[in-house]
Amino acid sequence: MTYEMIALAMFGAMLFLLATGQRVFAVIGFVAAASALLLYGNGAIELPFNQVFKLFNWYAMLTLPMFIYMGYILSEAGIAEDLYRMLHVWFGRVRGGLAIGTIFLMVIISAMNGLSVAGMAIGATIALPEMLRRGYDKVLISGVVQGGSSLGILIPPSVVLVLYGMIARQPVSKLWFAGLVPGLIMAALFVIYIAVRARMNPSLAPVVPDEDLNMPLSEKLALARAGIIPFVIFFLMTGLFVFGFTSLVESSAVGAFSATLAAVVKGRFTWRLVRETSMKTLSISCMFLWLILAALAFGAVFDGLGAVKAIENLFITQWNLSPWTVIIMMQLSFLVMGTFLDDTAMLVIVAPLYIPLVKTLDLGFDGQLIWFGILYTITCQIAYITPPFGYNLFLMRSLAPKEITLIDIYRSIWPFAAIMVLTIVLLMFFPQLALWLPEHMNVKG
Repeated sequence: MTYEMIALAMFGAMLFLLATGQRVFAVIGFVAAASALLLYGNGAIELPFNQVFKLFNWYAMLTLPMFIYMGYILSEAGIAEDLYRMLHVWFGRVRGGLAIGTIFLMVIISAMNGLSVAGMAIGATIALPEMLRRGYDKVLISGVVQGGSSLGILIPPSVVLVLYGMIARQPVSKLWFAGLVPGLIMAALFVIYIAVRARMNPSLAPVVPDEDLNMPLSEKLALARAGIIPFVIFFLMTGLFVFGFTSLVESSAVGAFSATLAAVVKGRFTWRLVRETSMKTLSISCMFLWLILAALAFGAVFDGLGAVKAIENLFITQWNLSPWTVIIMMQLSFLVMGTFLDDTAMLVIVAPLYIPLVKTLDLGFDGQLIWFGILYTITCQIAYITPPFGYNLFLMRSLAPKEITLIDIYRSIWPFAAIMVLTIVLLMFFPQLALWLPEHMNVKG
Protein backbone atom coordinates (compact mmCIF):
# COMPACT_ATOMS: atom_id res chain seq x y z
CA MET A 1 0.00 0.00 0.00
CA THR A 2 1.37 3.43 -0.94
CA TYR A 3 1.78 6.23 1.58
CA GLU A 4 -1.02 8.14 -0.13
CA MET A 5 -3.39 5.19 0.34
CA ILE A 6 -2.34 4.83 3.98
CA ALA A 7 -3.09 8.52 4.58
CA LEU A 8 -6.51 8.14 2.92
CA ALA A 9 -7.18 5.04 5.00
CA MET A 10 -6.37 6.96 8.20
CA PHE A 11 -8.74 9.78 7.28
CA GLY A 12 -11.40 7.32 6.14
CA ALA A 13 -11.21 5.36 9.41
CA MET A 14 -11.40 8.58 11.40
CA LEU A 15 -14.49 9.83 9.53
CA PHE A 16 -16.19 6.44 9.82
CA LEU A 17 -15.66 6.31 13.58
CA LEU A 18 -16.85 9.90 13.96
CA ALA A 19 -20.05 8.92 12.15
CA THR A 20 -20.70 6.32 14.87
CA GLY A 21 -21.02 9.10 17.44
CA GLN A 22 -17.83 8.45 19.40
CA ARG A 23 -16.00 11.30 21.13
CA VAL A 24 -13.77 13.26 18.75
CA PHE A 25 -10.58 13.06 20.81
CA ALA A 26 -11.03 9.30 21.36
CA VAL A 27 -11.52 8.64 17.64
CA ILE A 28 -8.50 10.68 16.53
CA GLY A 29 -6.25 9.30 19.28
CA PHE A 30 -7.30 5.72 18.55
CA VAL A 31 -6.63 6.06 14.82
CA ALA A 32 -3.22 7.59 15.57
CA ALA A 33 -2.19 4.86 18.02
CA ALA A 34 -3.55 2.00 15.87
CA SER A 35 -1.86 3.35 12.73
CA ALA A 36 1.49 3.71 14.50
CA LEU A 37 1.23 0.15 15.81
CA LEU A 38 0.30 -1.33 12.43
CA LEU A 39 2.89 0.63 10.47
CA TYR A 40 5.95 0.52 12.69
CA GLY A 41 5.47 -2.37 15.11
CA ASN A 42 5.21 -2.60 18.89
CA GLY A 43 7.85 0.05 19.61
CA ALA A 44 5.89 2.68 17.71
CA ILE A 45 3.04 2.61 20.25
CA GLU A 46 5.09 5.15 22.23
CA LEU A 47 5.03 7.63 19.33
CA PRO A 48 1.58 9.09 20.04
CA PHE A 49 2.06 8.94 23.82
CA ASN A 50 5.26 10.96 23.58
CA GLN A 51 3.07 13.88 22.56
CA VAL A 52 1.85 14.06 26.16
CA PHE A 53 5.23 15.39 27.24
CA LYS A 54 5.26 17.87 24.37
CA LEU A 55 1.81 19.06 25.43
CA PHE A 56 2.76 19.53 29.08
CA ASN A 57 5.91 21.42 28.10
CA TRP A 58 3.83 24.16 26.46
CA TYR A 59 3.81 26.90 29.05
CA ALA A 60 1.02 28.75 27.22
CA MET A 61 -1.36 25.90 28.09
CA LEU A 62 -1.75 27.50 31.51
CA THR A 63 -3.71 30.34 29.93
CA LEU A 64 -6.63 28.10 28.96
CA PRO A 65 -8.07 27.38 32.43
CA MET A 66 -7.31 30.95 33.55
CA PHE A 67 -9.32 32.63 30.79
CA ILE A 68 -12.13 30.08 30.96
CA TYR A 69 -12.38 30.57 34.74
CA MET A 70 -12.37 34.37 34.34
CA GLY A 71 -15.26 34.31 31.89
CA TYR A 72 -17.38 31.93 33.90
CA ILE A 73 -16.95 33.73 37.22
CA LEU A 74 -17.89 37.08 35.66
CA SER A 75 -20.94 35.46 34.11
CA GLU A 76 -22.04 33.43 37.15
CA ALA A 77 -21.53 36.40 39.50
CA GLY A 78 -24.03 38.47 37.50
CA ILE A 79 -21.47 41.04 36.37
CA ALA A 80 -22.42 40.56 32.72
CA GLU A 81 -26.05 41.29 33.63
CA ASP A 82 -25.00 44.54 35.32
CA LEU A 83 -23.12 45.47 32.16
CA TYR A 84 -26.19 44.93 29.99
CA ARG A 85 -28.33 47.11 32.25
CA MET A 86 -25.76 49.88 31.83
CA LEU A 87 -25.79 49.50 28.03
CA HIS A 88 -29.59 49.48 28.11
CA VAL A 89 -29.56 52.96 29.69
CA TRP A 90 -26.85 54.28 27.35
CA PHE A 91 -28.36 53.07 24.06
CA GLY A 92 -32.07 52.94 24.91
CA ARG A 93 -32.92 56.25 23.17
CA VAL A 94 -31.13 55.28 19.93
CA ARG A 95 -33.15 53.64 17.15
CA GLY A 96 -32.19 49.97 17.40
CA GLY A 97 -30.14 50.91 20.47
CA LEU A 98 -30.77 47.74 22.48
CA ALA A 99 -29.61 45.58 19.56
CA ILE A 100 -26.54 47.80 19.10
CA GLY A 101 -25.90 47.62 22.84
CA THR A 102 -26.11 43.83 22.61
CA ILE A 103 -23.32 43.84 20.01
CA PHE A 104 -21.21 45.95 22.38
CA LEU A 105 -22.08 43.50 25.16
CA MET A 106 -20.89 40.61 22.99
CA VAL A 107 -17.60 42.40 22.26
CA ILE A 108 -16.97 42.85 25.98
CA ILE A 109 -18.07 39.30 26.83
CA SER A 110 -15.65 38.08 24.14
CA ALA A 111 -12.88 40.04 25.83
CA MET A 112 -13.81 38.42 29.14
CA ASN A 113 -14.29 34.82 28.06
CA GLY A 114 -13.00 33.96 24.58
CA LEU A 115 -15.71 31.39 23.82
CA SER A 116 -18.66 31.99 21.47
CA VAL A 117 -20.90 29.72 23.57
CA ALA A 118 -20.53 32.03 26.59
CA GLY A 119 -21.59 35.07 24.57
CA MET A 120 -24.60 33.27 23.15
CA ALA A 121 -25.70 32.00 26.56
CA ILE A 122 -25.53 35.49 28.08
CA GLY A 123 -27.16 37.15 25.06
CA ALA A 124 -30.00 34.61 24.87
CA THR A 125 -30.80 34.67 28.58
CA ILE A 126 -30.28 38.39 29.32
CA ALA A 127 -30.64 40.43 26.12
CA LEU A 128 -33.25 38.47 24.14
CA PRO A 129 -36.08 38.57 26.72
CA GLU A 130 -35.49 42.29 27.32
CA MET A 131 -35.60 43.15 23.59
CA LEU A 132 -38.69 40.99 23.06
CA ARG A 133 -40.42 42.81 25.89
CA ARG A 134 -39.57 46.13 24.21
CA GLY A 135 -41.22 45.08 20.94
CA TYR A 136 -38.10 44.27 18.90
CA ASP A 137 -38.50 41.99 15.89
CA LYS A 138 -37.68 38.44 16.99
CA VAL A 139 -35.90 37.53 13.74
CA LEU A 140 -33.64 40.58 13.94
CA ILE A 141 -32.62 40.07 17.57
CA SER A 142 -32.07 36.34 17.11
CA GLY A 143 -29.52 37.17 14.41
CA VAL A 144 -27.97 39.86 16.61
CA VAL A 145 -27.24 37.37 19.41
CA GLN A 146 -25.94 34.68 17.08
CA GLY A 147 -23.81 37.06 15.02
CA GLY A 148 -22.50 38.87 18.10
CA SER A 149 -21.56 35.63 19.82
CA SER A 150 -19.26 34.78 16.90
CA LEU A 151 -16.94 37.58 18.03
CA GLY A 152 -15.84 35.42 20.96
CA ILE A 153 -13.43 33.40 18.83
CA LEU A 154 -11.76 36.47 17.30
CA ILE A 155 -11.37 39.13 19.98
CA PRO A 156 -8.69 38.46 22.64
CA PRO A 157 -8.49 36.39 24.72
CA SER A 158 -9.84 33.89 22.19
CA VAL A 159 -9.52 30.36 23.54
CA VAL A 160 -9.84 28.90 20.02
CA LEU A 161 -6.86 30.96 18.85
CA VAL A 162 -4.87 29.67 21.83
CA LEU A 163 -5.68 26.15 20.64
CA TYR A 164 -4.76 26.99 17.03
CA GLY A 165 -1.48 28.57 18.15
CA MET A 166 -0.45 25.46 20.04
CA ILE A 167 -1.21 23.11 17.18
CA ALA A 168 0.24 25.39 14.48
CA ARG A 169 3.26 26.31 16.68
CA GLN A 170 2.50 30.02 16.33
CA PRO A 171 2.77 32.70 19.05
CA VAL A 172 -0.59 33.10 20.74
CA SER A 173 0.08 36.80 21.33
CA LYS A 174 0.44 37.39 17.57
CA LEU A 175 -2.75 35.46 16.85
CA TRP A 176 -4.63 37.56 19.37
CA PHE A 177 -3.47 40.80 17.84
CA ALA A 178 -4.23 39.42 14.38
CA GLY A 179 -7.83 38.69 15.38
CA LEU A 180 -8.46 42.03 17.07
CA VAL A 181 -8.84 44.27 14.00
CA PRO A 182 -10.97 41.80 11.95
CA GLY A 183 -13.12 41.21 15.04
CA LEU A 184 -13.73 44.92 15.55
CA ILE A 185 -14.38 45.39 11.81
CA MET A 186 -16.97 42.64 11.91
CA ALA A 187 -18.59 44.14 15.03
CA ALA A 188 -18.70 47.56 13.32
CA LEU A 189 -20.35 46.05 10.22
CA PHE A 190 -22.95 44.38 12.47
CA VAL A 191 -23.73 47.73 14.12
CA ILE A 192 -24.01 49.50 10.75
CA TYR A 193 -26.38 46.80 9.46
CA ILE A 194 -28.60 47.06 12.56
CA ALA A 195 -28.67 50.88 12.41
CA VAL A 196 -29.59 50.88 8.70
CA ARG A 197 -32.33 48.24 9.14
CA ALA A 198 -33.79 50.09 12.12
CA ARG A 199 -33.75 53.38 10.20
CA MET A 200 -35.41 51.82 7.14
CA ASN A 201 -38.05 49.96 9.17
CA PRO A 202 -38.55 51.57 12.62
CA SER A 203 -41.08 48.90 13.65
CA LEU A 204 -38.25 46.34 13.85
CA ALA A 205 -36.50 48.18 16.69
CA PRO A 206 -38.61 50.73 18.60
CA VAL A 207 -37.04 53.32 20.87
CA VAL A 208 -37.29 52.58 24.60
CA PRO A 209 -39.84 54.90 26.29
CA ASP A 210 -38.41 57.79 28.31
CA GLU A 211 -40.15 56.66 31.50
CA ASP A 212 -38.10 53.46 31.45
CA LEU A 213 -34.84 55.39 31.17
CA ASN A 214 -35.50 58.31 33.52
CA MET A 215 -33.82 57.61 36.84
CA PRO A 216 -32.00 59.60 39.53
CA LEU A 217 -28.40 60.55 38.84
CA SER A 218 -27.22 58.52 41.82
CA GLU A 219 -28.84 55.40 40.35
CA LYS A 220 -27.22 56.06 36.97
CA LEU A 221 -23.80 56.46 38.62
CA ALA A 222 -24.28 53.22 40.57
CA LEU A 223 -25.23 51.43 37.36
CA ALA A 224 -22.17 52.85 35.59
CA ARG A 225 -19.88 51.69 38.39
CA ALA A 226 -21.35 48.19 38.22
CA GLY A 227 -21.06 47.99 34.45
CA ILE A 228 -17.56 49.40 34.27
CA ILE A 229 -15.99 46.44 36.11
CA PRO A 230 -15.50 44.26 32.97
CA PHE A 231 -13.78 47.19 31.22
CA VAL A 232 -11.39 47.65 34.14
CA ILE A 233 -10.52 43.94 34.22
CA PHE A 234 -9.98 43.76 30.46
CA PHE A 235 -7.79 46.86 30.23
CA LEU A 236 -5.80 45.86 33.30
CA MET A 237 -5.16 42.39 31.91
CA THR A 238 -4.37 43.39 28.33
CA GLY A 239 -2.63 46.64 29.24
CA LEU A 240 -0.02 44.88 31.36
CA PHE A 241 0.46 42.37 28.54
CA VAL A 242 0.67 44.87 25.68
CA PHE A 243 3.15 47.15 27.47
CA GLY A 244 5.41 44.23 28.34
CA PHE A 245 4.92 44.13 32.11
CA THR A 246 3.52 40.59 32.09
CA SER A 247 3.79 37.53 29.89
CA LEU A 248 0.77 35.84 28.35
CA VAL A 249 0.42 33.40 31.24
CA GLU A 250 0.94 36.11 33.86
CA SER A 251 -1.68 38.24 32.14
CA SER A 252 -4.20 35.39 32.29
CA ALA A 253 -3.52 35.05 36.04
CA VAL A 254 -4.14 38.79 36.47
CA GLY A 255 -7.47 38.43 34.68
CA ALA A 256 -8.57 35.44 36.76
CA PHE A 257 -7.57 37.13 40.04
CA SER A 258 -9.27 40.41 39.04
CA ALA A 259 -12.51 38.60 38.18
CA THR A 260 -12.47 36.82 41.54
CA LEU A 261 -11.80 40.10 43.35
CA ALA A 262 -14.70 41.74 41.48
CA ALA A 263 -17.06 38.98 42.64
CA VAL A 264 -15.84 39.48 46.24
CA VAL A 265 -16.28 43.27 46.10
CA LYS A 266 -19.84 42.91 44.77
CA GLY A 267 -20.67 40.46 47.55
CA ARG A 268 -21.42 37.61 45.17
CA PHE A 269 -18.45 35.36 45.95
CA THR A 270 -19.97 32.21 47.45
CA TRP A 271 -19.03 28.57 47.84
CA ARG A 272 -21.67 27.68 45.24
CA LEU A 273 -20.10 30.16 42.78
CA VAL A 274 -16.63 28.69 43.34
CA ARG A 275 -17.86 25.12 42.93
CA GLU A 276 -19.88 25.70 39.74
CA THR A 277 -17.20 27.86 38.14
CA SER A 278 -14.45 25.37 38.99
CA MET A 279 -16.42 22.41 37.62
CA LYS A 280 -17.16 24.19 34.34
CA THR A 281 -13.56 25.35 34.01
CA LEU A 282 -12.26 21.83 34.64
CA SER A 283 -14.67 20.31 32.13
CA ILE A 284 -13.84 22.72 29.29
CA SER A 285 -10.08 22.69 30.00
CA CYS A 286 -9.91 18.88 30.00
CA MET A 287 -11.82 18.74 26.73
CA PHE A 288 -9.29 21.07 25.09
CA LEU A 289 -6.34 19.11 26.50
CA TRP A 290 -7.63 15.82 25.13
CA LEU A 291 -8.33 17.38 21.72
CA ILE A 292 -4.85 18.90 21.48
CA LEU A 293 -3.24 15.63 22.55
CA ALA A 294 -5.22 13.70 19.92
CA ALA A 295 -4.26 16.20 17.21
CA LEU A 296 -0.56 16.01 18.11
CA ALA A 297 -0.60 12.20 18.09
CA PHE A 298 -2.40 12.02 14.76
CA GLY A 299 -0.11 14.66 13.26
CA ALA A 300 3.03 12.83 14.38
CA VAL A 301 2.00 9.63 12.59
CA PHE A 302 0.49 11.40 9.58
CA ASP A 303 3.51 13.63 9.02
CA GLY A 304 5.84 10.66 9.46
CA LEU A 305 4.25 9.06 6.40
CA GLY A 306 5.16 12.04 4.24
CA ALA A 307 1.47 12.46 3.49
CA VAL A 308 1.63 16.25 3.55
CA LYS A 309 4.28 16.27 0.81
CA ALA A 310 2.20 13.86 -1.24
CA ILE A 311 -0.92 16.02 -1.00
CA GLU A 312 1.09 19.15 -1.77
CA ASN A 313 2.44 17.42 -4.89
CA LEU A 314 -1.11 16.40 -5.87
CA PHE A 315 -2.61 19.89 -5.52
CA ILE A 316 0.23 22.07 -6.79
CA THR A 317 2.11 19.86 -9.27
CA GLN A 318 -0.37 17.35 -10.69
CA TRP A 319 -3.59 19.38 -10.53
CA ASN A 320 -1.75 22.69 -11.06
CA LEU A 321 -3.99 24.55 -8.61
CA SER A 322 -3.04 28.08 -7.66
CA PRO A 323 -2.27 28.77 -3.97
CA TRP A 324 -5.40 30.91 -3.63
CA THR A 325 -7.56 28.13 -5.10
CA VAL A 326 -6.18 25.77 -2.46
CA ILE A 327 -7.02 28.31 0.29
CA ILE A 328 -10.58 28.68 -1.02
CA MET A 329 -10.99 24.88 -1.11
CA MET A 330 -9.89 24.73 2.52
CA GLN A 331 -12.44 27.38 3.51
CA LEU A 332 -15.21 25.50 1.72
CA SER A 333 -14.27 22.29 3.53
CA PHE A 334 -14.58 24.12 6.87
CA LEU A 335 -18.08 25.25 5.90
CA VAL A 336 -19.10 21.66 5.14
CA MET A 337 -17.53 20.19 8.28
CA GLY A 338 -19.00 22.94 10.42
CA THR A 339 -22.49 21.57 9.85
CA PHE A 340 -21.74 18.57 12.05
CA LEU A 341 -18.51 19.31 13.98
CA ASP A 342 -17.46 22.07 16.37
CA ASP A 343 -14.54 24.38 15.64
CA THR A 344 -12.00 22.59 17.84
CA ALA A 345 -12.88 19.21 16.34
CA MET A 346 -12.49 20.63 12.84
CA LEU A 347 -9.09 22.02 13.71
CA VAL A 348 -7.67 18.81 15.17
CA ILE A 349 -8.97 16.80 12.22
CA VAL A 350 -7.50 18.97 9.46
CA ALA A 351 -4.45 20.43 11.26
CA PRO A 352 -2.06 17.65 10.17
CA LEU A 353 -2.94 18.37 6.54
CA TYR A 354 -3.85 22.04 6.26
CA ILE A 355 -1.31 23.76 8.49
CA PRO A 356 1.85 22.32 6.81
CA LEU A 357 0.27 22.87 3.39
CA VAL A 358 -0.51 26.55 4.10
CA LYS A 359 3.08 27.01 5.22
CA THR A 360 4.37 25.86 1.80
CA LEU A 361 2.00 27.97 -0.33
CA ASP A 362 3.39 31.09 -1.98
CA LEU A 363 0.73 33.69 -1.23
CA GLY A 364 3.03 36.67 -1.58
CA PHE A 365 3.25 37.80 2.06
CA ASP A 366 4.75 36.70 5.38
CA GLY A 367 2.83 35.43 8.38
CA GLN A 368 0.65 33.04 6.40
CA LEU A 369 -0.10 30.73 9.34
CA ILE A 370 -1.14 33.68 11.51
CA TRP A 371 -3.40 35.00 8.73
CA PHE A 372 -4.84 31.55 7.99
CA GLY A 373 -5.72 31.12 11.67
CA ILE A 374 -8.00 34.15 11.46
CA LEU A 375 -9.63 32.88 8.25
CA TYR A 376 -10.17 29.52 9.95
CA THR A 377 -11.92 31.01 12.98
CA ILE A 378 -14.30 33.16 10.92
CA THR A 379 -15.14 30.37 8.46
CA CYS A 380 -15.83 27.92 11.28
CA GLN A 381 -18.21 30.36 12.90
CA ILE A 382 -20.07 30.81 9.59
CA ALA A 383 -20.48 27.04 9.44
CA TYR A 384 -21.66 27.09 13.06
CA ILE A 385 -24.63 29.37 12.35
CA THR A 386 -25.77 28.18 8.93
CA PRO A 387 -28.52 25.57 8.26
CA PRO A 388 -29.29 22.79 8.19
CA PHE A 389 -27.11 21.48 11.03
CA GLY A 390 -25.18 24.46 12.37
CA TYR A 391 -24.34 23.68 15.99
CA ASN A 392 -25.16 27.18 17.28
CA LEU A 393 -28.61 27.11 15.67
CA PHE A 394 -29.77 24.35 17.97
CA LEU A 395 -27.96 25.81 20.97
CA MET A 396 -29.75 29.08 20.30
CA ARG A 397 -33.10 27.29 20.09
CA SER A 398 -32.52 25.62 23.46
CA LEU A 399 -31.64 28.94 25.13
CA ALA A 400 -34.08 31.33 23.44
CA PRO A 401 -37.58 32.15 24.71
CA LYS A 402 -40.38 29.97 23.32
CA GLU A 403 -41.63 32.81 21.08
CA ILE A 404 -38.56 32.36 18.86
CA THR A 405 -38.93 29.27 16.68
CA LEU A 406 -36.27 27.34 14.81
CA ILE A 407 -37.56 28.85 11.54
CA ASP A 408 -37.06 32.33 13.00
CA ILE A 409 -33.51 31.38 13.94
CA TYR A 410 -32.82 30.02 10.44
CA ARG A 411 -34.14 33.23 8.85
CA SER A 412 -32.18 35.48 11.18
CA ILE A 413 -28.61 34.45 10.47
CA TRP A 414 -28.21 35.16 6.74
CA PRO A 415 -27.36 38.89 6.93
CA PHE A 416 -24.79 38.22 9.66
CA ALA A 417 -23.31 35.25 7.79
CA ALA A 418 -22.99 37.50 4.73
CA ILE A 419 -21.11 40.08 6.81
CA MET A 420 -18.73 37.35 7.99
CA VAL A 421 -18.12 36.31 4.37
CA LEU A 422 -17.46 39.96 3.53
CA THR A 423 -14.89 40.07 6.36
CA ILE A 424 -13.13 37.01 4.91
CA VAL A 425 -13.07 38.62 1.45
CA LEU A 426 -11.56 41.78 2.96
CA LEU A 427 -8.87 39.70 4.68
CA MET A 428 -8.05 37.91 1.43
CA PHE A 429 -7.69 41.16 -0.49
CA PHE A 430 -5.99 42.99 2.38
CA PRO A 431 -4.04 40.48 4.55
CA GLN A 432 -2.46 43.35 6.48
CA LEU A 433 -5.79 43.91 8.24
CA ALA A 434 -4.81 40.87 10.28
CA LEU A 435 -1.01 41.08 10.05
CA TRP A 436 -0.16 44.74 10.64
CA LEU A 437 -0.87 44.81 14.36
CA PRO A 438 1.06 41.65 15.34
CA GLU A 439 4.00 42.79 13.22
CA HIS A 440 4.24 46.08 15.11
CA MET A 441 3.53 44.91 18.66
CA ASN A 442 6.44 43.77 20.81
CA VAL A 443 5.11 41.75 23.74
CA LYS A 444 6.33 39.02 26.05
CA GLY A 445 5.29 35.47 25.00
